[in-house]
Amino acid sequence: MKRILLFFILAAAVMYGILHGNLWRNNFYWLPPTAVERRNALNTCILKPAFESLLDVEKIYPFLCASDFIRVAEYHGSDKFELPYGIKRAEQFFRSALSKLQNCGLSNKDDSVACRRCVVVGNGGVLRNKTLGGKIDSYDVIIRMNNGPVIGYEEDVGRRTTFRLSYPESIFSDPIHYDPNTTVVIIVFKPRDLKWLWEILGGQKISAKGFWKKPALNMIYKSNQIRILDPSITRKTAYDWLHFPTRFPKKEKPKHPTTGLIAITLAFHICHEVHLAGFKYDFTDRNSSLHYYGNETMSQMMQNEYHDISAEQKFLKKLIDKNFVVNLT
Repeated sequence: MKRILLFFILAAAVMYGILHGNLWRNNFYWLPPTAVERRNALNTCILKPAFESLLDVEKIYPFLCASDFIRVAEYHGSDKFELPYGIKRAEQFFRSALSKLQNCGLSNKDDSVACRRCVVVGNGGVLRNKTLGGKIDSYDVIIRMNNGPVIGYEEDVGRRTTFRLSYPESIFSDPIHYDPNTTVVIIVFKPRDLKWLWEILGGQKISAKGFWKKPALNMIYKSNQIRILDPSITRKTAYDWLHFPTRFPKKEKPKHPTTGLIAITLAFHICHEVHLAGFKYDFTDRNSSLHYYGNETMSQMMQNEYHDISAEQKFLKKLIDKNFVVNLT
């Protein structure tokens, strides 16, 4: 009788272990219910994306929410990394900034679009005179970055913007660029960025101290249009895909991913199909156009010590060669 009882106790323990492990892997145990619901909103397509092998086990819900960002960070390991790859030693800054936001959903409208077709529009000069505007506007989701303008360039880059990734030094401040249908995604590189967001949404005076160039001094977007990108998206870009070291030699400036590559990582987590436009650069001609707008040339890009453009171009070539993405340019 004792043996039978012991057998049932051991069997129950094994079943509990299996169930516990499955719940852990599927976020249903460790994450709060709201985080589980948000993550499930990403998996609206039963078909597997071409780039599925890049995502490891699961898609990451890309935007932080005030109610559970600490637990989400612990689940993804972001509590062990400092900015721009985690929340360590910046928890209070995140909490203050997130308290100013009204929404953390994928959009202000319907999140249930299945099998999202996305295009990530880079700012490269290769977009000039390509007349891709109509094609770009045909996608479900259009992701742009920094201060790449739409007004005046519609024929080449389109009119619509779903998400625009920015940081304080690169966000639009001229109301002429305001789009009520755009969700602005803030990439946080340093604690000062979060303090800036808290101050600017609170109507306080903005100090330019601590920024590499003058940040926006006024916010043209409404608070319900603004999201904060989960640092784990940036970390995945840097460590998993570009294979940057976690520590750089003291004499070498640390490298971080460009906004463009972070935007592609975001697309892989919310889209089923990803196309690219405007990501090709001509390194053979220092005087070629850097952007589809303005007069900057490739010489400025070649002098940039903050990014590893060569590593990013190799990674993009790999994505294209393996048919993980389609390059429109």
